[in-house]
Amino acid sequence: MPEEPVALVVYSDYLCPWCNVAAVRLRALAPEYGDRLVITWRSFLLRPRPERRTLDEFRAYTRSWLRPAAEEPTATFRVWSTEEGPPTHSVPPHLAAKAAAQFGPDAFTRMHDALLDAYFVQNRDVTREATLRALWSEVGLPDAAFDRLSDPAIADQVIAEHNDAVRSGITSVPAAMLAGSDAAIPGALPMDVYRRWIDRALAAR
Repeated sequence: MPEEPVALVVYSDYLCPWCNVAAVRLRALAPEYGDRLVITWRSFLLRPRPERRTLDEFRAYTRSWLRPAAEEPTATFRVWSTEEGPPTHSVPPHLAAKAAAQFGPDAFTRMHDALLDAYFVQNRDVTREATLRALWSEVGLPDAAFDRLSDPAIADQVIAEHNDAVRSGITSVPAAMLAGSDAAIPGALPMDVYRRWIDRALAAR
């Protein structure tokens, strides 16, 4: 009988630099486990409502990205250097990721990775419709399906996942938990910590 996979649930926000670090580490870890590990990314909204910031204020903020960049050299960050932005709020990129997921897990992964790269590396405003439309095409999704981002059911899913996280006591992201557990571990954990956690869960089964 095939070994039952460990299901790891990760709450994350596309505007969070530490979530980018967690994504890079888990992306590197996943091939070690293959079908024995399933990672599910869920929405958490650090900026649930539009906020006003000037581009200069935002550029100054992005200098703080140098800290996670120093702690995880394989995670690429670039202090904001374009004329785009500042981003408005967390919801739009989550809508794009959920809409992409309707085309299967591979499509979700492509969009998930593209959103993080566009924001933290390319300095593109992933809260702009034009940017999201471009990314949608770049990851190979059908242009005619982009309107799915405006489906109320997708917005409801994003909000429901955020509310589930809050009810579970999550106040910051990234935060990871084993599926079925009520306890989430916050922070972008070191690779060895993720590995030990997964190994223990596999051994318990």
